[in-house]
Amino acid sequence: MEKPIKVLVVDDSRTARALIRRSFAQHPDIVICGEAANPIEARDLIIKDQPDVITLDVEMPSMNGLQFLDKIMRLRPIPVVMVSGLTARGADIAITALQMGAFDCFPKPLSVTPGGDAFAGLARLVRQAAHSPVAKFQRNDPASAQQHQKAWSHDFRLVAIGASTGGVEALEQVLSGFPRQSPPIVVCQHMPALFTASFANRLNQKIEALSISEARNGEVLLPGMVRIAPGGDRHMSVERRDGQYVTRLLKAAPVNGHCPSVDVLFDSVAEYAGNHAMGIILTGMGQDGAEGLLAMHRAGAWTIAQDRASSVVYGMPRVAAELGAASQIVPLDQISAAAMNAQIR
Repeated sequence: MEKPIKVLVVDDSRTARALIRRSFAQHPDIVICGEAANPIEARDLIIKDQPDVITLDVEMPSMNGLQFLDKIMRLRPIPVVMVSGLTARGADIAITALQMGAFDCFPKPLSVTPGGDAFAGLARLVRQAAHSPVAKFQRNDPASAQQHQKAWSHDFRLVAIGASTGGVEALEQVLSGFPRQSPPIVVCQHMPALFTASFANRLNQKIEALSISEARNGEVLLPGMVRIAPGGDRHMSVERRDGQYVTRLLKAAPVNGHCPSVDVLFDSVAEYAGNHAMGIILTGMGQDGAEGLLAMHRAGAWTIAQDRASSVVYGMPRVAAELGAASQIVPLDQISAAAMNAQIR
């Protein structure tokens, strides 16, 4: 039997710590080795208990959680799951944390149902974080990738990208390698509501060559545009109207446990763009997007899956590879170049 996963819980709220403790009590493979109300306490407990994973509250008074995270990533890399309230400020801090190397972010519940598990799902993230290579959490510099190519080799009309855990840094690295005159790009990144708007704004500030924003319903997709599916209760798909591709946002039940779903986006691209499209599936937990990438591949699209070694979580791209959905399996730092050199099938 494997040793239980040791977790250090860092949160200034006693109530939140108690709720996390109660949630983890249902999982015998996870034990809380310590609890801290601030980074000073947490620092001492890291040295003393050597946790496998840290859960870190995004917003705590009288401290800077991002500075603490930065020290963890630089000096003693440990998988960190951020716990964030669903506020604009919380989302903005959480996105910064993910760009700094945090494993993932769990949305703190707005209310607690008596007898319910307010932190259901956090154990799954902790478990996945504990079994991912620590080296993947160290910060990458997207600008360090050498991009010599200035134009796409072929006239793709639409590019669709799907990602989940680890996707914040991966997407930044891929998009940073694309030139101004790129095909329209539609992205589904698994994130809660509010997070996607903050993520899109940050990418738009950092990547000058592309126009990046959260998607709006009925928007015409033009070269150089990147549109990210809003988190929440709507799926994003594309359709073709009057010879142009447009976004479509519709409220619907989750697919593969996710809303928005990568499969929904990829299926629509397969239907409306066929062999004029490209699909890219990046790091992520689960299998959302794998079947959709297969649909794109069968429709004649060029398809790329991130490889195991460069993935924070080799879930979504692994399933895609196993299904035979990928035309290429490529390391993260080579995906932009591979995409621009790809052939229309």
